[in-house]
Amino acid sequence: MGLSVAKDGLQRVVGYVDGFNLYSGLRDSGYRRYYWLNIREMVRHLLRPYQRLSRTKYFTARICGRGPGVGRNLAGVMEGKRRRQAVYLEALGTLADFDIYYGHYLSQVIRCRDCGRSWSDNEEKMTDVNIATELLVDAFEDRFDTALLVSADSDLVPAIRALKTVLPGKRVIVFFPPGRFSA
Repeated sequence: MGLSVAKDGLQRVVGYVDGFNLYSGLRDSGYRRYYWLNIREMVRHLLRPYQRLSRTKYFTARICGRGPGVGRNLAGVMEGKRRRQAVYLEALGTLADFDIYYGHYLSQVIRCRDCGRSWSDNEEKMTDVNIATELLVDAFEDRFDTALLVSADSDLVPAIRALKTVLPGKRVIVFFPPGRFSA
């Protein structure tokens, strides 16, 4: 089964971007200058000449302010990060054909078994499930010919396999963020 094309002769592409995975890759690679990246344009630059970007879907979670076990100094740092992220998400929200999907952070206090010291840690939740759900729904609703996924999260492999099994004519192309890799 060959790839279909839209009426304009171009393949329809929907971009799916794991925001936390991309941010972590940029941070760990020292690419701070790209923190304010136009995500839609980044995805558009990954296209081939025979493709057209139909929509970009960005998946993230809003940074929490002060969680359990967070001291005042760290709370101030977190509030600054929360504000910067809010401004960035507001800017992204002005882009055409661009959607933002939110997961959430689960805060928990972790205690060292050896020394008894404790600290707060946040774990992002629902991003992978949200990406997998949107990818599969969009495929079944025939909203793309090619899905362009920006993530190195191996938790998305089962959804991609399922899509390729049920709809073998759909393509999924994965781009790893800087400094990220998954076999």
